Amino acid sequence: MRSYAGRRSVTRTERKRGRYIQSRPAQGRVDDLAFDATVRAAAPFQREREDIKARNHVAFAVRPGDYMKKIRVRKAANLILFLVDASWSMAVAERMAATKGAIMSLLTDAYQRRDRVGLIVFQKNLATLVLSPTNSVMLAETALEDIPVGGKTPLSAGLMMSYETLRKEKLLHPEIMPLLIVLTDGAGNVSIGFSSPQEEAYNIANLIAKENIHSVVINMEHPAFDQGLAQALADHLDAPCYTITDLKAENLFFTVQQEIRMVNTQKGLDFQNR
Repeated sequence: MRSYAGRRSVTRTERKRGRYIQSRPAQGRVDDLAFDATVRAAAPFQREREDIKARNHVAFAVRPGDYMKKIRVRKAANLILFLVDASWSMAVAERMAATKGAIMSLLTDAYQRRDRVGLIVFQKNLATLVLSPTNSVMLAETALEDIPVGGKTPLSAGLMMSYETLRKEKLLHPEIMPLLIVLTDGAGNVSIGFSSPQEEAYNIANLIAKENIHSVVINMEHPAFDQGLAQALADHLDAPCYTITDLKAENLFFTVQQEIRMVNTQKGLDFQNR
């Protein structure tokens, strides 16, 4: 028997499926009216509508301005996309081992949860989609066997590929909950356009933030040489920046799980406030 009933995250939906949790003014839409809320909205005006000819002798008069639409929520899958700096460094082997281990751990229960996991690496002059978003352990094992490493650091290329991948996924699956995990020291030295590498990376990070994509930056720089570039990237992504002192698969996996729970909590508070 499955331990969990389907998808783990709750999100708002514009479809007529999902749990009805509250109502809002319909603003001209009449495709999913909340009958109870509409009646409550019209009730205070019944006395002043008694003598209006447009009432047509009905017992209860409702006008289009009274219409209330249903706000629904439903379970949604998570998409965890890892963006990993694979340029040459002393820690590249450790970084890749931790990322691969975290991906496999997330995929272990992704089938039950309907979650999907993907991986983009950037090195030399380009970014590579090593693992397209999937919930297949077998596909992941094959894709993660050989990952190119070494060379320069095209951070902006990696961010742009992440942006395009997540936008495509959101178009195909509008209710998906994306989470971008960036493992980098925040220093880019290759541009894809004519701007400076850092300025270009920050501009793309701003685009990702505008798409309301929840992101996390894992600072890979040694504390003794940290110039604050990872934190600056996180600021442009509107994301938290963590330093995992002991970078192991289980620690990275725990960080991702913690962020998923945080997103779900924020969504829940969002629904209550609205």
